[in-house]
Amino acid sequence: MRTSSPLPDRLTGCLMGGAVGDALGAPVEGLGLDQIRERYGTTGLSDYVEGSYGVGAITDETQLTLRTADALLRAHMRARDKGIEGAALGMVQASYLEWLNHQMPSASLEKEEVCPGFGGAALRARRGYGAATVDALRAASARVERRWVPLGTPKAPINNSKGCAAVVRVAPCGFLTVSPAKAFDLGGEVAALTHGHRTAHLAAGTLAATVWGLVRDEPLDSALETAREELEGRTGHEEVSSALDKAVAVAERGIPEARDLAELGDGWTSEEALAVAMCVALSAEAVLAREPSRHFSRGVADVGAHCLPLAVNHSGDSDTIGAICGGLIGARYGSHAFPGHWQSALEVRDEVIRLAADCALEFGPHPPSDQRYGGVHHTWFRHH
Repeated sequence: MRTSSPLPDRLTGCLMGGAVGDALGAPVEGLGLDQIRERYGTTGLSDYVEGSYGVGAITDETQLTLRTADALLRAHMRARDKGIEGAALGMVQASYLEWLNHQMPSASLEKEEVCPGFGGAALRARRGYGAATVDALRAASARVERRWVPLGTPKAPINNSKGCAAVVRVAPCGFLTVSPAKAFDLGGEVAALTHGHRTAHLAAGTLAATVWGLVRDEPLDSALETAREELEGRTGHEEVSSALDKAVAVAERGIPEARDLAELGDGWTSEEALAVAMCVALSAEAVLAREPSRHFSRGVADVGAHCLPLAVNHSGDSDTIGAICGGLIGARYGSHAFPGHWQSALEVRDEVIRLAADCALEFGPHPPSDQRYGGVHHTWFRHH
């Protein structure tokens, strides 16, 4: 039964799963399946390995996802305190510009940090980036006096990119808002800050609307069905709808293998990344059903341990697909969907747990308020 507010452990699971999938897939991003198997055996990668940034290390995918969550949280606080909505997109863009300064200090003209206490060293380190994202943010940074005004929007696209980075960072758009339709709109608008293609907006909106249902205790098939109803009511949905049709068809055949996922593409574009990740996430129920006694005794940790290697042992954008898939699985099953050693070795574990707890408090039924003066409690503001 759908709950009115997001469940705290589902929020933790979504952020944790996204970061774990990113860290797991990063060392094999861009490798062909044959190359992965040559390095790690016939079954491919099954655990963290040393990558360019270390073991259990994240990339820009997680850095920007967590910045999205943090900015939306602060925008929600502002709206509660001042009664003025509409700042969310500007705050997300401002936080992304701050990230740009850490990635390439000479690229942005704005040096004042909008969230100076955000994250530790791993969330500020140089961990790669997509060209479309950086180019769009550079354009936004040139308007110093208007950093809070979104430059890229669905109605005024900033470019024609539909790269997968537009989708991976919007999962937190499903944490707040009053309906899956609002989550869909917000996801598309956040994607449009850096990616202008209609397909990117619609794929991002679909992910956000799906996460909206999952963190409120809907099964994945039901949450996806609701998201797809939103999708199919939007102009230009055909490319995303077709990709999801293929993903569902592959998942219905049983637990997919690498050759099955290859039918859905390499995941470099928004609709392909969403389709591959969704296909693997849909197979989680089949994983649980395959050996019910084993999974009953061990909880649901085997779901993540089985599904995430499927998502990253793939000829294409392994960290992005791993992050999207991990976020979906965590939003569906909670943080215990992933083996404990993956979580403990994750370099941003503490940041994820703290941010998820703050999101659960702010987006829950009783966010911190000051009954004497109205508005947000002053200690909560100081915390952020």
